Amino acid sequence: MKILFLDQSGKPGGAELCLIDIAKPYRDRALVGLFADGDFKTLLQQHQIPVEVLTTKPIQVQKQSNLLQALASIKQLVPLIIKVVKLAKKYDVIYANTQKALVIGAIASFLSRRPLVYHLHDILSLEHFSSINLRVAVTLANTFASLVIANSQASQTAFVQAGGKPEITAIVYNGFDSQKYQISDVEIQKIRQDLDLEGKFVVGHFSRLAPWKGQHILIEALSQSPPQVTALLVGDALFGEQDYVEELHQQVAKLGLENRIQFLGFRADIPQLMSACNLVAHTSTAPEPFGRVIVEAMLCGTPVVATKAGGAIELVEHGVNGFLTTPGDSQKLAKVINTCVQEIEITTAIADYARNIASQRFDIATINQQISQLLSLVKIGLSNTKVVNFEDDQD
Repeated sequence: MKILFLDQSGKPGGAELCLIDIAKPYRDRALVGLFADGDFKTLLQQHQIPVEVLTTKPIQVQKQSNLLQALASIKQLVPLIIKVVKLAKKYDVIYANTQKALVIGAIASFLSRRPLVYHLHDILSLEHFSSINLRVAVTLANTFASLVIANSQASQTAFVQAGGKPEITAIVYNGFDSQKYQISDVEIQKIRQDLDLEGKFVVGHFSRLAPWKGQHILIEALSQSPPQVTALLVGDALFGEQDYVEELHQQVAKLGLENRIQFLGFRADIPQLMSACNLVAHTSTAPEPFGRVIVEAMLCGTPVVATKAGGAIELVEHGVNGFLTTPGDSQKLAKVINTCVQEIEITTAIADYARNIASQRFDIATINQQISQLLSLVKIGLSNTKVVNFEDDQD
């Protein structure tokens, strides 16, 4: 099967990292078409996945754009659509990995008469999208997509509640290569020495710096934690959110935490950093579609605390393979942190159990097999007759 993957981003976010794993098995008969240049293109090339930047002009529609802004972008999209249609005729399936890719992919699917698959990595709700963007995404998926792959039950439920057809959906979680997260003690020790973390209880936060990602909640919780607790904030602003970064620095200074919090920016050594932490905190204030960071922490054998909303609820069972806390509640987060500081043996046992379960549940080979089965049905023109949830098959 030949697949034309489409993605709007030049920067590697969670959806893009997922796409790399999905595209790998097809790299001798696939192309990833990007709507922007950047580090994501480099990553794809490093994995020997064919990639082409299809436009150098940024698409001006954002998640919160209104109708006039959406209409104003149509003229700009025409050359891109023409290019994608020509490419699509060389492939069996169009695979849209993001919402803007869905828009272009849907039109190209109609004009090239190639089936469309939409991989849904978002919670389609008014919390995250404008009403017009929400309506456009659901309408295009319902009209043109042969299959919508949701990355969690939360994503699938939101899609259906927004008007999406349940019969075209399938739930497939992100897959991971657990070997990448087996970090040696020597590497861990070096990281801790380089970052001056010896003798400290380290809480890691791995995400772009954005208000809804909740870094400010962790900073507030740190002010309520023992003095040996320190934090690493890994990531930076991506989408014009530099004001929030300034607010975080001001918050740190106001609370007198300059010596307990390090802003590391974007890093490539995520497994090593996670393994060097005593706890990984996921603090999103709005429901997360999936939560790659949560699974990555589990695979590193590092305890994880996540907010009780969205896809995180499907990944974490409180006190069994991690901890859950209330979104936006710094006091409850601080309580979990303090518990982990005091109860090292229990926390370590929870982390060990989480690693064993996660390595089986999110095994990349199994996940790719599930996607391959679905794509085979799409290619031969068979549509789903019911919601597919591969998790049910594993119980």
